[in-house]
Amino acid sequence: MKIASLVARILLGLLFTVFGLNGFLHFIPSPPPSGLAGQYIGALYVSHYLVVVFLLQLIGGLLLLVNRYVPLALLLLGPVVVNIVLFHAFLAPEGLPMALFAVVLWLIVFAGVRKAFSGVLTQRVEA
Repeated sequence: MKIASLVARILLGLLFTVFGLNGFLHFIPSPPPSGLAGQYIGALYVSHYLVVVFLLQLIGGLLLLVNRYVPLALLLLGPVVVNIVLFHAFLAPEGLPMALFAVVLWLIVFAGVRKAFSGVLTQRVEA
């Protein structure tokens, strides 16, 4: 499990570092999506919301790559992964396999550091 977690952490870190940097440097060419997906991305771009998303991706990816604050990186990337999956599930299904691959990687890394989340996953707090 340690090797799987290590490989998943590095792959997830590379994935989010590359796509986070791409949000700022635009080195991976991609045509803008059409239809409702294009309108959604357009609104996120115009509002500068994507700047925050790309920054979260970059920070989370770098934290995973340097193996520091991995639980924090998972907390930063969790909502991003959820939004990526929902975007591809409802607006651009052609990207869903890659989004699900990111979910699997996130879950494997999470399983490796699940002790760090033990307080959050407590069912009830005794007063």
